[in-house]
Amino acid sequence: MKSLPRRLFIIFALLGLTALPGLQPPAFGQTERILRFHSRLVVHRDGTMTVTETITVNCAQQEIRRGIVREFPTTYRDRFGNTVKVGFEVKEVRRDGQEEPYHIQTAKNGKKVYIGQKEVYLPPGIYTYILTYFTDRQLGYFQDFDELYWNVTGNGWTLPIDHAEAVVVLPEGADILRYAAYTGPMGAKGQDFRVSYDPRGNLVFATTRGLAPREGLTIAVAWPKGVVREPSAKEKTTYLLKDNLSLVLGLVWLALILLYYLVAWSRVGRDPEAGPIIPLFEPPPGFSPAAARFLMRMGFDNKTFAAAVVDMAVKGALTIEENNGDFTLRKGESNPAALFPEEHQLARKLFSHGSALEMNNTNHTILQSAREALKAILNRELNKIYFFTNSEYLVPGLVLTALALGSVILAAPWKAESAFSSVWLSIWSVGCYFLALQVYRRWQAIGTGFRLGKGLAALGITLFSLPFFLGLIAGTYLFGQAVSLGAAFVLISIGLSNAVFFHLLKAPTLQGRRIMDQIEGFKLYLSVAEQDRLEVLHPPDKTPEIFEKYLPYALALDVENEWCAQFAEVLARAQVDGRPYSPVWYRGSSWEGFRASSLADSLGSNLAGAIASASSPPGTASGSGGGGSSGGGGGGGGGSGW
Repeated sequence: MKSLPRRLFIIFALLGLTALPGLQPPAFGQTERILRFHSRLVVHRDGTMTVTETITVNCAQQEIRRGIVREFPTTYRDRFGNTVKVGFEVKEVRRDGQEEPYHIQTAKNGKKVYIGQKEVYLPPGIYTYILTYFTDRQLGYFQDFDELYWNVTGNGWTLPIDHAEAVVVLPEGADILRYAAYTGPMGAKGQDFRVSYDPRGNLVFATTRGLAPREGLTIAVAWPKGVVREPSAKEKTTYLLKDNLSLVLGLVWLALILLYYLVAWSRVGRDPEAGPIIPLFEPPPGFSPAAARFLMRMGFDNKTFAAAVVDMAVKGALTIEENNGDFTLRKGESNPAALFPEEHQLARKLFSHGSALEMNNTNHTILQSAREALKAILNRELNKIYFFTNSEYLVPGLVLTALALGSVILAAPWKAESAFSSVWLSIWSVGCYFLALQVYRRWQAIGTGFRLGKGLAALGITLFSLPFFLGLIAGTYLFGQAVSLGAAFVLISIGLSNAVFFHLLKAPTLQGRRIMDQIEGFKLYLSVAEQDRLEVLHPPDKTPEIFEKYLPYALALDVENEWCAQFAEVLARAQVDGRPYSPVWYRGSSWEGFRASSLADSLGSNLAGAIASASSPPGTASGSGGGGSSGGGGGGGGGSGW
């Protein structure tokens, strides 16, 4: 019997311990949560809104210690990628009917309202907060109706919501055309809601189940046009410019850069007036095929190199061997007198390590050195004598471009993301440029005749490069999202302006213009198919020797096919007469059937492509019509305790 009181004492002691708060996990109904989220949305005739949110919470000193935080987004993107900034002004904050202290912090894309005091902790219990705020530019104006598409609770709450409802108060005389609502996580189209009308005829949306953290209620209500004033076109333009300062600055910089380049072009980039173009039957004295192309382009490319190689071959300085698109150059006469000075230098560079040179990546150092030597000689002999590149005028334009990029980033709503994406995009673009160059060179090396090995190599580098190019597109889009698509487009336009004026600023001198007129006249002779038009000028007889002599110039001036077409019958007759014609300086499959056009294609495309490859090291919608979802529209945000 003595043990019974002792046993009872132990039982009651255990019951007492379990009754103490905090010594056992609270039941599901006692965890911190939002018991009720009620929102009253009053739409005014001027398009503004007054929103009163009544939020009843169960505080258990877990997440809610001082009060709650209500997050409200104020920066959005419209369907064109432009920034839209809505108004947000807190009018009143109360807790259990009494005014409650609060402070507002600026978040990444909106505002955070901290309700409560940092030094005051709430005892566990149930509290009701009332937050009243003013906002504008939240309505959608469509062709046949106006609409409120509103995220009532926001999908960012870290607390579950037992019950949510929204009352929509429209201006007097606004008939409801249609409505919709969505529940669940961001993007969901859940239909866990019911609709009713309050005694005053206002539409009421209410959830039929609790909302988990990160779930919300979104509504959409449409009414006839004319009830709420729609902003005028001038007001919309003002909003657009005000919200998109980065776009405005970009446009200003674009105008300044274009103005600078136009002034610079007017001063130094205007070409002298071209003279009459008279057919000529020989090139200007002293101008090699490479020099003629360099002057006409006012710059160097791989076909300039190819034209020089073919001219050297025609003159006996080397022979060209082609085997399935692979080229080998073999040294010919040691020092042909007919070579131009730049061709002499090129021959020394090409055969500095032997009498034969395979044009592949193994010899890229030799080919690159020869290419640069030819470019340097032509630049020294022609630049600033026959033309000016005026490249020094690009420097101020590039400085202005850098300033434009910096100011656009500083004015962007998401500065950190804009700065990071611009740096990343700049580095990535450089890499993609060199990849694109390799892709171009691989495909160019195939020429007009497909060869399996080169085709597979070109396809391989293309497939390898695709993810990088897709990354460039994605990075450009993300940069546009950070600064606005309009501002990104303006920056791209600025970049293109630099590229365009890089070419436009080049200008021939008067002497250069006269030589260019002569080259144009010679090109006319090389390209005119109706030779009857030239017969009155007594052109030279068509012979295989004339064909070979001027073929390098036809290559240089991009009329090799036209030049070959003129000699098709002549070369065919040479074969019929028992004197088979075949260039002594060329050995390869491209002279099949004695078709000069095959040789022209091979030398014009394949040889230039081989040079290119071998000279590089290996290497905002409506929601009421059913097109919306949870989390869409204005409002939204979320919240938590603090």
